[in-house]
Amino acid sequence: STMFLVGLSGGIASGKSTVVAVLRELGCAVIDADVIARQVVQPHSKAYQQILQHFGTEILLENGEINREALGNIIFSQPEKRRLLNSITHPEILKEMLKQVLKYFVLGYRYVILDIPLLFETRGLTRFMKYTVLVYCDPPTQLARLMKRSGLGVAEAEARISSQLPLDEKRKWATHVIDNSGERESTRRQVLRLHARLEDSLDFLWARLAVGTAVAGLGGLAFLLLRHFIS
Repeated sequence: STMFLVGLSGGIASGKSTVVAVLRELGCAVIDADVIARQVVQPHSKAYQQILQHFGTEILLENGEINREALGNIIFSQPEKRRLLNSITHPEILKEMLKQVLKYFVLGYRYVILDIPLLFETRGLTRFMKYTVLVYCDPPTQLARLMKRSGLGVAEAEARISSQLPLDEKRKWATHVIDNSGERESTRRQVLRLHARLEDSLDFLWARLAVGTAVAGLGGLAFLLLRHFIS
């Protein structure tokens, strides 16, 4: 097989959703970690039950779903709670991501994009990516877009941006950068060039993925991914 993995990330208001939309238009396989993170904590799931056990029913909405804002407020101020939540959700997220990777592998896709917001912060998964792509925009543009999108003031917007690893820092780790500081058409042309380059590459999916799946099965490889993700 010639399939390989591409990690995609960005920063708040950098325009990652714009890039993902173009990739989907091109028919690319995109796995959204945020979507999976919401799916694995739906009511009656394994992670849902464990979260209630440790955080209590006060984090629930009236419909029984987890109030992400309330839970976020808890883990933001209490690092030990954040680590606990990660230990519950990360194994389930990784297993679902792996299932989707294997699905696209069987379907014969050239490459699969893993859309992971904190890809460069965690660093654990980057070693499984043949390439990493950063959606970048310059700091003034990022600030202006966030203020316009969310209605925040300067101080609030700057605080949210500063809570993440700076885009200029992430840029050092990325193998490809999509500069989204300008017009949408400029960004689209960059995505088209990247797609053409990836389609024409002769890189192969990591042997540990294919061999690990055949020998150890889904559970063993999920454990391997988890071990690297949380290391």
